[in-house]
Amino acid sequence: MNNMIQPKTLKGFRDFLPKEALKRQWLKNKIIEVFELWGYDPLETPTLEPLEIFAGQIGEDEKLFYKFKDQGGRDVALRYDQTVPACRVVGQYYQQIPMPFKRYQIQPAFRAENPQRGRYRELLQCDADIFGVESPYADAEIIALSLDIYRRLGFKQAKVLINDRSLLKDLPYPAIVAIDKLKKVGREEVIKEMVRKGIDEEMAQKYLETITNLQPNETIKVILEYLKNVGFDENWYTFDPTIARSFSYSTGPIWEVVIPEYTAGSVLGGERFDKLVTQVAGVNIPGTGFGLGFDRTLEAAEQLGLIPQIKTKSQVLVTIFSPDLFKKSQETSIKLRESNINIELYPDPNAKLEKQIKYADKKGIPFVVIIGPEEAEKNNVTIKNLKTREQKTISQDPNLIKNSISKPQEA
Repeated sequence: MNNMIQPKTLKGFRDFLPKEALKRQWLKNKIIEVFELWGYDPLETPTLEPLEIFAGQIGEDEKLFYKFKDQGGRDVALRYDQTVPACRVVGQYYQQIPMPFKRYQIQPAFRAENPQRGRYRELLQCDADIFGVESPYADAEIIALSLDIYRRLGFKQAKVLINDRSLLKDLPYPAIVAIDKLKKVGREEVIKEMVRKGIDEEMAQKYLETITNLQPNETIKVILEYLKNVGFDENWYTFDPTIARSFSYSTGPIWEVVIPEYTAGSVLGGERFDKLVTQVAGVNIPGTGFGLGFDRTLEAAEQLGLIPQIKTKSQVLVTIFSPDLFKKSQETSIKLRESNINIELYPDPNAKLEKQIKYADKKGIPFVVIIGPEEAEKNNVTIKNLKTREQKTISQDPNLIKNSISKPQEA
């Protein structure tokens, strides 16, 4: 009987080999760069939280919680989102945190949903929030930050669709959840869903009519004026009364960002959540913020050719000419690392030089350093550019080597 385990991932979970992981690292670093440019500081929370933190806060999507009893018999859940844990942190540490508290958080979240394009059971969430400010200018800033991320990533256009949950205050929550799907499923399906949720068909029609005839309130007008003043033209933002956001904790402005050329759905969603810290931690602190869809943003960036070609971060492979020259290659590697050059030292002194160069070429390392007997005797190295196939012999001075590997890349 063959008891060998079949190597595979669980449904909705993924491995990322270096080629994909480097793309994800590029996007993550770019997003962090924009967060910090706007004055937001990082926050991290545990993967596992008490179930009661999330229960009653998310709405009908609570069925997607990964929840279980731990070894101590406590009801716990994997992090479903980052807003609720951030509210728990604010309530727990508010006396130590300067207010307003501007935080960003990039960690995995877990949702037991049916995997589809751009949606997985483990997903990397990128959140930013402002706590401690009731003014719509806080919402306006965080929405401007939403757009600035996409602008700085190189998108020619992203569009934020903005509404205010206070405009929907006369609608029951089941109607809001149904209307939030209007763009995805259409008018008839939204009516049917409201009816399935127990709403009379005539009232369902009325609710939908009410939504489509809404006009911007003063809060929306403040936000739109703010976006105009920070340099976004009207192609980047609009009032959209059909945006409803199905989270039950949404209380004020709500918004979604879409990329016109990307059809899989919105890439970012946000809302004001003034009551959530109170509900989670018993402290009255308002909040507003967003969650950026990392996978969809990455997919959109790839679709539009915005991701640079990154095969590896290694700049140089230091080869080993022969076992007796291994120490010389080691010494050169140390000098180059001390000069902040990303290098690899080939790990097998007995491998043929040709094999080592093929390895560098396949991995995408642009340069190899060769130290043969003649180079070792004269304290030189031979540098080979694997793209142009040109090579030259120079002194082992790290500065000369750094210049040699940077100039050809610029050309």
